[in-house]
Order: sequence, then structure tokens, then C-alpha cells
Amino acid sequence: MQPVTIYTTPICGYCARAKRLLDQKGVAYNEIDVMRDAAKKQEMMQKAGRHTVPQIFIGGTHVGGSDELSALERAGKLDAMLTAG
Repeated sequence: MQPVTIYTTPICGYCARAKRLLDQKGVAYNEIDVMRDAAKKQEMMQKAGRHTVPQIFIGGTHVGGSDELSALERAGKLDAMLTAG
């Protein structure tokens, strides 16, 4: 299983939706709360090129946000990304 990292804030509905999808699939993930950590938010912006949350990485690949994660699931591509290696 590829490592999954998700940059979030506790007040983000899109973050909750992305985490719910990962939880339903039984995927463990490293959650990084950027709300009160400027260094982690800067890290996220440098890695993703975006300032909004969530930002999701599977392995070393930037997936995008909740909408992109859901689109991968609907297209039947998410499982392959999670298990690629």
C-alpha cells in the first residue's frame, strides 16, 4: 500500500469528505493539520503549489483535493494508485 498524506484543517468539510472516503476504503493516512502550523502550511504550498486544503498525496504523487480524490474513485483508478509500487 502506498503511503497517503493529507494536509487538512479541522474546520474543512472537504477535508472531512476526503478522510471519510479513505476511511471507508480502510486506507491509513498521515494527516497534517496546517491550521495553526505555518511551517507545515508552507511545506504543503511548496509541495502542492496550492494554498487550499485538503491536499492529498499518494506515494510521491500529488492527487489534488477532495474532488480529485473522488473523481479517481469514480473512475476506478484510486485502488490502483493506492496499491501501485
